[in-house]
Amino acid sequence: MEYFDGDEKRIAIHKPSFIYPIMKRIFDIVMSLLALMFLSPIFLFVLIMNLICKSNRGPLFYRHVRIGLKGEKFGMYKFRSMIVKAEERLQQDKELYAKYVANNYKLKPEDDPRVTKIGRFLRKSSIDEIPQFINVLKGEMSLVGPRPVIEAELKEYDHEKLLSVKPGAMGLWQASGRSHIGYPERARIEMRYIDQACMLFDMKIIIGNFVSVFKGKGAY
Repeated sequence: MEYFDGDEKRIAIHKPSFIYPIMKRIFDIVMSLLALMFLSPIFLFVLIMNLICKSNRGPLFYRHVRIGLKGEKFGMYKFRSMIVKAEERLQQDKELYAKYVANNYKLKPEDDPRVTKIGRFLRKSSIDEIPQFINVLKGEMSLVGPRPVIEAELKEYDHEKLLSVKPGAMGLWQASGRSHIGYPERARIEMRYIDQACMLFDMKIIIGNFVSVFKGKGAY
């Protein structure tokens, strides 16, 4: 998708007007409400699968602490794709944690003993991300913005600039390839969005995200 390549000269996006934040928030509320309404059967499906599969027994949702606007911490919702107390297991295994950091704060499912069988499907299909519409509705996230990071990742960014906007459920990094793109390129892409944010750019990013999800690009 040419729009999301590395040639910044091809991108001609105007700076956002004063009305952009208002339009963005209205859009976030309307679209997150519609998404939660129409995707509600998926919540039931995931709940049933949790009840059926012994390896996935536990809470339906997982709240992971992320850094939001102005450095405020919040719990980002996901359908749980890991075993209970997965973070404790990661922290206790120093070798696994070192691999996690070296791989841009991610582990491939085949290398990650924390991920359940259902969890692999939820991640590959990006279904695990659907509960983030709740964060959008609450105002902790926006539909479009930089991917919310954990505290350890802040060192990869101009963090003052990163924390000047709400993190997004969808973003330029995801549309560009998600987990296939690591740091420092990921940080450069996220900063580029902040510099060029406007409703037209947001719409193109949303389309790019749907294309990436459909192709399963960088999902793990």
